[in-house]
Amino acid sequence: MFLEPHFKGQRKGWIEVVCGCMFSGKTEELIRRLRRAKIAEMKVEVFKPKIDTRYDEIAIVSHDTTSVLAQPISHSSKLLEISEETTVIGVDEAQFFDMELPNVVQELALRGIRVIVAGLDMDFRGVPFGPMPSLLAVAEYVTKVHAICVHCGNLATHSYRLADEDSVVLLGEKGQYEPRCRSCYHMGNILRLK
Repeated sequence: MFLEPHFKGQRKGWIEVVCGCMFSGKTEELIRRLRRAKIAEMKVEVFKPKIDTRYDEIAIVSHDTTSVLAQPISHSSKLLEISEETTVIGVDEAQFFDMELPNVVQELALRGIRVIVAGLDMDFRGVPFGPMPSLLAVAEYVTKVHAICVHCGNLATHSYRLADEDSVVLLGEKGQYEPRCRSCYHMGNILRLK
């Protein structure tokens, strides 16, 4: 069997996904990685979904108010319009993007781009959220970060919605959501049904 050689000097791209529940530090980790790439003098471009205007219209902002300028876009295909000099792309709140996002980031990785994506792995119902399952499947590197359960202090893996709203997409922050471990999340849902 003949195998294609790996050419010396060939640019290699890859996909990194940072996922977890709300308040787990996903955006903070994304910003940390992007800042390190900038320190290394790499050309970085950052994107966010246009619908996410919670903290800022043109920046991604972590819950601890660390921020980086970002371009708001309405469809993942806009990521393909990056500058030819770009070597690193950051995408925040990936769960709010369309289902084409996994294909787009794979195309970017094939172009030799390092793509760093952050997003909620599950919605408030505990169901895999939007394009995140496919992104997790195609990524070379996956980092799952955890918050601390506000009820028992264990590792939180779920985003418990405090607001009485059924729509899957409800942009929120503290006061509308809280991080919970699996048991406290389940107990909260049982009590809500009574």
